[in-house]
Amino acid sequence: MARQSSQLKRIEAEASFGCGHVQIVHRVWDEPIDIVAASNEDHLEFATLPRSNAARGCFPDRQRIPQFEQIGEVFFFPAGHVVHTKSQCRRQYSVVCSFRPGAVERWLHGGLQWTDARLQASLNITNPSIRSLLSRLGAELRNPGFAADSMIEMMTGQLGIELARYLMGIEDLPHTGGLSARNLRLIDERLVENGAPPSLGELAGLCGLSVRHLTRAFRTSRRGSIGNYIAECRIQRAKHLLASGSSVKSIAHTMGFSSAAALSTAFRRATGERPRDYLHRANAADIGFSYECEMISAVDD
Repeated sequence: MARQSSQLKRIEAEASFGCGHVQIVHRVWDEPIDIVAASNEDHLEFATLPRSNAARGCFPDRQRIPQFEQIGEVFFFPAGHVVHTKSQCRRQYSVVCSFRPGAVERWLHGGLQWTDARLQASLNITNPSIRSLLSRLGAELRNPGFAADSMIEMMTGQLGIELARYLMGIEDLPHTGGLSARNLRLIDERLVENGAPPSLGELAGLCGLSVRHLTRAFRTSRRGSIGNYIAECRIQRAKHLLASGSSVKSIAHTMGFSSAAALSTAFRRATGERPRDYLHRANAADIGFSYECEMISAVDD
């Protein structure tokens, strides 16, 4: 049985809307996460400041779904479905949008059948519209503007529609045609190496496939393009290096960018903020972090 890691949860901002609520949440765990649980609400989350990209999850009641797929920055846990999550993450800032059960499905004609493919795809949502809306919701919560309540109501309604469209677009995975677990692992291992990103030709050669076969099989396995996946992995690695104290210049050199400016441009295009702004938030999150961990230990004792 998975151990329920102790967690300190602080809600830094929140607002309600017609069929749920949205929050900015700061969580701190006392040890690596290993949790089996089911949410009583439809749970959509955007991890804006993850400490680790090693999060994995699976739906243990659905045996056809491969065990412990990667959980992305944006993920969705439908109400009532048991999810087993594991991660080395010890703290995290997130924008969390919770819908009352069935709320997302009200935008669908005839409801939604939770196939294995849809559940698997919900662990790593790469849809840029959904990501952008969650980011804008977070910004509105942090700094409410004129008619903030109405703006949040409109954005969450659009978010529900975009999420419903995304889920409806996921069809059952074919029994064949995806990449093997070995090839997926080879790709992930190559993407954490120093230097410039690999070309599709290099990755295809690594897997013993043609480029065409690689791109089609990767999309089948990960429900997204391999080009977007490479870009996302590089930004995640840049975040982790920033959080570890590396300078933008040294990160650019390590990751094969032509200059610090090139890294900053790519980072801002992907996240909506400059590396130094991200680092400022990361440093701000560290204030009181040791104290929070002590609080967890005190509660456990």
